[in-house]
Amino acid sequence: MGILWFILIFISLTSHGDAHGPDNCKHKGGLCRVGNCISGERLSRYCFKPIILCCKSFSPTTAK
Repeated sequence: MGILWFILIFISLTSHGDAHGPDNCKHKGGLCRVGNCISGERLSRYCFKPIILCCKSFSPTTAK
């Protein structure tokens, strides 16, 4: 039974979906936040799915 738990934990650590980590988030101009993005930010991706989000500021729109 103990080996089963080890295998399940290993699988969950190796298959983290579209999580990219904090370095990739910062490189793309975002910040890692726990829970929700603050006002003026949007979810860009995940630092560690599903709890830690990579949030980016809304880019200003320019009108022509």
